[in-house]
Amino acid sequence: MNRAVKTGIILTFGFLTGVTLTLTQGVMAERTESKSQISLPLAQLQNFTNIFARIKADYVEEVDDKTLLTHAIRGMLSGLDPHSSYLDAEQYQELRIGTTGQFGGLGIQVGMEDGFVKVISPIDDTPAFRAGMQSGDLIIRLDDKPVKGMTLDEAVKLMRGEPGSDIHLTVVRAGKDKPFKVTITRAIIKVKSVKQRMLEPSFGYVRISSFQSKTGSQLLEAINKLTKENEKALKGLILDLRNNPGGVLHAAAEVSDLFLQKGKIVYTEGRIENSYMEFNAKPGDILNGAPLIILINGGSASASEIVAGALQDHKRGIVVGTKSFGKGSVQTIQELPSGGAVKMTTARYYTPGGRSIQAKGIEPDIILERVKITQLEDSAIGSIKESDLSGHLANPKKATKENNKNAKNDSDKEQDETPLSSSDYQLYEALNLLKGLSIFSQK
Repeated sequence: MNRAVKTGIILTFGFLTGVTLTLTQGVMAERTESKSQISLPLAQLQNFTNIFARIKADYVEEVDDKTLLTHAIRGMLSGLDPHSSYLDAEQYQELRIGTTGQFGGLGIQVGMEDGFVKVISPIDDTPAFRAGMQSGDLIIRLDDKPVKGMTLDEAVKLMRGEPGSDIHLTVVRAGKDKPFKVTITRAIIKVKSVKQRMLEPSFGYVRISSFQSKTGSQLLEAINKLTKENEKALKGLILDLRNNPGGVLHAAAEVSDLFLQKGKIVYTEGRIENSYMEFNAKPGDILNGAPLIILINGGSASASEIVAGALQDHKRGIVVGTKSFGKGSVQTIQELPSGGAVKMTTARYYTPGGRSIQAKGIEPDIILERVKITQLEDSAIGSIKESDLSGHLANPKKATKENNKNAKNDSDKEQDETPLSSSDYQLYEALNLLKGLSIFSQK
């Protein structure tokens, strides 16, 4: 006997298990299942009921049925892969509220690695970002509690709390000899998805921190603002996706579409028939073919990798930085009658060229590590100028007081501004590359 089962599904490309619960858009699907196609593993089920009965009879403390079955469900899903899990009614409600883009927490996307909480990426302008948390950091203690032995949900629950309250994280970071403590003040997280600025005349910069439902339209608005500020068409643009953990699939497709004239953007494939989805570009390139550089790193995941992969496959932009995170799987959220939900991996996504990024990531066209440049002090000989030499000729044009004042103001301004080469070497080199591409494209 067949029966139609309506299931609410949320197609997800971000790290929903993170502290920030980066969320995605909902799509409804209707599916018919046949009971005759589902064979019950009777021997394994008998083993399960046997263990269930032993726990009820012999465990040192009495455990109620609901708790045992909830643990069993969580274990069944978490054992599949890092992104499948069971959400109780409270967790599911938090996830749905999170679609507003405002939520409480620290502002980091996290996962589990070797029993510890691993930072996938800090989100721009959040407490964790301002405290200096970095992609790849391992959190081994939350206040005075060891993380080892906790589930990710338990760790996330401890990291949440009243806005204004502090939490002390003990962190292990590559390159550091020993663990160190970071104090973060919890806050209501308001994620601004898109930021823009001019780096130099005719060369723009746009940063996407996460993919939300309105990111595509916000990016269009940001580029239009840059064009208006420049008073003419941009000669090139840098799209910064570093430490962007992902988000809404449709937003990733819309962002890619802004730069592509035609062709496939991304497609998904899984076991079930309705797991196949395909997104294609519509005519129109907002930059009219001007050079584009995409910055990525190890914190660029999921929807970020969709954009980088699509633009790379179409040879529309040059991908610069370090290899991305490598999350190429699709999760669906299926609502349960109890009020909770099951988050389960149901498909993989592929770039236009058919590449699966799962556990592999996007390889940049140009590898550029994150480094810090320090200026060397001039030697004693090198610091001597003509004006220091005894008996040097005077300048026939004496500077006026106004010129001296302007020169002083310019000098002060230069001292106040940190050079891009020092503050963000990857962006500095990307800008140099963009200017070179612009010159080449005009020939």
